[in-house]
Amino acid sequence: MGNPTTLKPLTRAEEAFLRALGRVITQLPRVADADMLEEQPISSVEYMVLVHLSEAPDHRLRMSELANACGLSLSGMTRVVNRLEAQSLVMRQRCADDGRAWHAVITTAGWTQLKQAWPTNLASVRRHVFSRLEGCDIAAATEVLERIALAERA
Repeated sequence: MGNPTTLKPLTRAEEAFLRALGRVITQLPRVADADMLEEQPISSVEYMVLVHLSEAPDHRLRMSELANACGLSLSGMTRVVNRLEAQSLVMRQRCADDGRAWHAVITTAGWTQLKQAWPTNLASVRRHVFSRLEGCDIAAATEVLERIALAERA
């Protein structure tokens, strides 16, 4: 960190951006979750778990990798996978190369639920995000968000 006497305060524009970003980070998951739960038996977090598993090699990920992909702690991911397992949408299997680790694997029922929930998620994302980005350079915005995310992983 820097010395408080040499730190340059945020400009009004920087402060406004930071506050708006904070509101998006807290509000967007809530509204997406409300949309999903209004029409589907899974939450938006559960939907994203199914998405990540559907895109993974052999449609499986170590629990730790899945937690990282979804931005959750391992214990948080365990709770989500427990809920999905109770609905038979995901199952756990021991990792063949590491007996201490577990994979989460999407089931046939999970694929069906993912396909059923996709239109709900798409409509929510279009309504709450992309409808407000008209005229914006989405590729440039994506690059900025990726730079921020990648810097925080280092």
